[in-house]
Amino acid sequence: MSTDLTGKSKHEYAAIEPVPRQDRNLNSWDMFATWVGANANNGTWFVGGVVAATAFLPSLYVTVMANPLAYVVLALIGFIGFRVGVSTMALTRPAFGVKGSVLPSILNTTQFIGWTAVNTFIAAISISFICKEWLGWPALGEPGGNTTMLVGIVVMSVLHMISIATGHHSVKIVERIGVGLVIILAIWESIVVFQHVSLDQIVAWRPSADKAMPTGAAMDIMAAFSLGWVPAIAEFTRYCKTKTAATWVPMIGANIGLFWFALVGIVVTIGAAITTGTYDPNNSDPSTIVSKLGLGIVAFLVIIITSTTANAINLMAAGISLTNITPKIKALPALWAVTVVAAIVTAVPLYIGGFLHSFILFLDYIGMVFGPVFAIIIVDYYLLAGQKYDTAALAAAGGKYWFSGGFNWTAIIVWAIGAVSFLVLREQPLFTDSIGATYPVMVITGVLYYLAGRAGLGSSAKTSAKA
Repeated sequence: MSTDLTGKSKHEYAAIEPVPRQDRNLNSWDMFATWVGANANNGTWFVGGVVAATAFLPSLYVTVMANPLAYVVLALIGFIGFRVGVSTMALTRPAFGVKGSVLPSILNTTQFIGWTAVNTFIAAISISFICKEWLGWPALGEPGGNTTMLVGIVVMSVLHMISIATGHHSVKIVERIGVGLVIILAIWESIVVFQHVSLDQIVAWRPSADKAMPTGAAMDIMAAFSLGWVPAIAEFTRYCKTKTAATWVPMIGANIGLFWFALVGIVVTIGAAITTGTYDPNNSDPSTIVSKLGLGIVAFLVIIITSTTANAINLMAAGISLTNITPKIKALPALWAVTVVAAIVTAVPLYIGGFLHSFILFLDYIGMVFGPVFAIIIVDYYLLAGQKYDTAALAAAGGKYWFSGGFNWTAIIVWAIGAVSFLVLREQPLFTDSIGATYPVMVITGVLYYLAGRAGLGSSAKTSAKA
């Protein structure tokens, strides 16, 4: 086990390894920078541009309503990670079973590989514009542009390898650098937009009927976007020095980053629609908007750097989830492996379907799958287990979290009911036109799991001991 210059451990703990107090080295500033940087990035900008299809004021309503609820969930799961000291996916073991936790872990690994691909694709667009300016190569959308995009994906993958080279230690450094640059970019682009269009024009703008989005659909997109960060939270709060750093600080930081960059995405996308006469959410990504606004290569470079800061968190979560699936792989090799896979996935939209279509399907997947998972974890820890988990039993065959052959079928069945409920409710006008399906499904799932647990079906609560 290596140490840094202060003599503190630099060991990167696998999913089910509790982080001891003496090895916890993340403070409130680290967590604030991490979670502002997690949301003040290209993906948030892009999702803002997508929900702009509801028009300006409705998109603000959706942003203010959907995201704070998601970050309350973030804080609740973050606190569990702080108390127990293990990763988010390891926290699924007491509810889903030692083997059952592999199911959400597989989905979680693919989820964060997907988020890495989203941010990498946007950054690769910037690289394609830089290559066009410097080398005369075709940019995305031009004949031969896909080859330039592949070069961009390789460049981004190298940057990703550097950012996660030593686990959460290098991620901490990357986030401290990135948060300042992303703030500068947001201010710069906001000023340029308002030099071209007025706030009155933005408020009055309406999308064409064929591009308009129902409020409930936008709620689900925003909720899924923010909930997508929750599986990463314990990967960091397990290293936190204080409860405040593990709960309030990431919740505040995530909200600030989200509100700011979603608003930037909404405003600049509507501004571009006004100046060009066409609203196309496919072109609402930061790289395309920067090109339209003529901000130059410096702005493209900032997008590339901020994509790296966001993906450092994505890759951290994906890699540690992989160690919950197979403890045989160590933390750092797992991080490197998911980085390579993410590079391959990033190229898929170049050849199969469009980026926006893939993005919307991806967010639907997150809302359907992970909302019910978080509801089950929260109910299990806070209401059924009395805020006590036994870390020694997290990997024990035949222990209290073994249930039936390693699977808690009650939790798995409730989870499946939640996922099916999402598919049903999201098609109902009552939800499509108002609050969406994501949060109602989380409530339904939580209530069902609580009732099952109180009835003694698949619950470890009676034998739970303090971690």
